[in-house]
Amino acid sequence: MKKVLVAGAGGYVGTILCRELLKKKYSVVALDRYFFGLEKMGNLTDKNITIVKDDIRSFNEKILKGIDVIIDLAGLSNDATSEINPAYTKAINCDGSIRLAMLAKKHKVMHYIYSSSASVYGFSQIRYLSESDPLNPLTEYSKSKVLVEKKLIELYDDNFNITILRNSTIYGLSPRMRFDLAVNIMAMRGCKEGIIYIMGDGSQWRPFVHIKDVAAAFIMCMEKPEAASGEIFNVGSNDQNYSIGNLAKYVSSFIEGSKTIYIPDNPDFRSYSLDFGKITKKLGFHTKYTVRDGVKEIQDALLKGFITYDDPTTHTLKWYQTLLYWENKLNDLKLNNKIF
Repeated sequence: MKKVLVAGAGGYVGTILCRELLKKKYSVVALDRYFFGLEKMGNLTDKNITIVKDDIRSFNEKILKGIDVIIDLAGLSNDATSEINPAYTKAINCDGSIRLAMLAKKHKVMHYIYSSSASVYGFSQIRYLSESDPLNPLTEYSKSKVLVEKKLIELYDDNFNITILRNSTIYGLSPRMRFDLAVNIMAMRGCKEGIIYIMGDGSQWRPFVHIKDVAAAFIMCMEKPEAASGEIFNVGSNDQNYSIGNLAKYVSSFIEGSKTIYIPDNPDFRSYSLDFGKITKKLGFHTKYTVRDGVKEIQDALLKGFITYDDPTTHTLKWYQTLLYWENKLNDLKLNNKIF
């Protein structure tokens, strides 16, 4: 049985990926700070999962003993959050991931799979960018991804397999739900307010992929190490490249009574569409889910109360800001390092 360490296990993708790995009877070490709540991991009685509440910047490297594969999902997870403090982004997203990779190599972990992002392409007028096309990171988040990619390529050798996945913008239901991703927030606002907002003129392009397809891509790379080793893959499908304006209208078509509204004074300067031929050709990867599937499952979960509009942990930036606020508040109240 392969032993897989998932860094960022308590996040949006991690909570899904851990479940999928357990279904396939892998042994999972779930490493995370669990800022969004340990309860989002679900059934912790499964004998094949070990929870490690720690930080990739400082965890005890002894936990890497006997690990076969590391899947690195850890980090501040979007552009807005990464702008809170660029020093945090560098320390966590960049230095933390590089530390994890270097320790993995030291402890002879066979395969390191890194969760990068399609946002490394930033803005391009080239249609259907491939993995060899130029990168143009525009934000602290995407710049950190590029720096880690470069270091991983340096670390790669015959004894240390590296795979880099540039995930499209992800959508779909997760125990650690996010309403700060395009499809998810469109579906949520369409259901709640009957309005779907389009930032800018809506002409900017973006590729999209369902969260379960992302989890499947990670597992496929893990199960096909010879084909995946040393490779960078765009993760998604050609038919899920959308302009934001068309995406909003598409999502609206599944939500009765909803309409789209443009917010021209709040533009998004990122724009890129990707080609996914490489991951299909080398790994046989095909997506199984569509935007319609994602919207429907979010609608159903909201109606049944499985997720709620007002759960503060579903808005990543606001949740981190809340935690920082209360950290400062509690520090101000402490006397002799205690509240009482």
